[in-house]
Amino acid sequence: MNEIIDGFVQAFQLIISLDPEVIEITARSLLISLAATAVASLVAIPLGGLIHFREFGGKRGLITIIQTLYALPTVVAGLFVFLLLSRAGPLGFLGLLFTPTGMVIGQAVLIIPVLAGMTLVALSGVKKTISDEIVALGATQTQAILTIIKEARFAIIGGIILGFGRAISEVGAAMIIGGNIRGYTRVLTTAIALETSMGNIALSIALGIILLGIAMVVTVALFLVQER
Repeated sequence: MNEIIDGFVQAFQLIISLDPEVIEITARSLLISLAATAVASLVAIPLGGLIHFREFGGKRGLITIIQTLYALPTVVAGLFVFLLLSRAGPLGFLGLLFTPTGMVIGQAVLIIPVLAGMTLVALSGVKKTISDEIVALGATQTQAILTIIKEARFAIIGGIILGFGRAISEVGAAMIIGGNIRGYTRVLTTAIALETSMGNIALSIALGIILLGIAMVVTVALFLVQER
């Protein structure tokens, strides 16, 4: 019990003293997850809008597939991107395996279904009477679409925040694609797993507290957006 208490005391000391390794790992985690969320948003939001505003055969099936991928295991996403980026894979010539860029791609693949699905839900939540009124007032199709997106913007932003939370908290894809290289691809989740296995409890607890703090910030932000 004393060892655990000592671990927490040392952990807070590492955080308060702004330990360089703790700051480095935290900054890298935030940068990679923010970049992945931005990339995923650029792909998923237009995709969700396209699916919502267009009628085509198999639309219901495609939406079901997207919703199923909400629960895509992180290790499966990591394995998929690993195969793409490995030397034998189609994108192996880019040399992105075991790099921060490769990790961004892996996290983006993981959260694209979540963001696309949340975009669909957000757009579907806009009352049909609003779109009917817009068209009745003489708006073009493009103007109607932009107005509906504006109405659903807070729900879409909530989906982006949710996607970021999933990205920064995952460990499987980061471990497989990044390799957990110290000073290069090590992030909060992979560092916690490694340091715990090595018995460095103080650093593990410090990183865990920071990760929990980020999760709380994401939760509060999501709550505030939902309130809007």
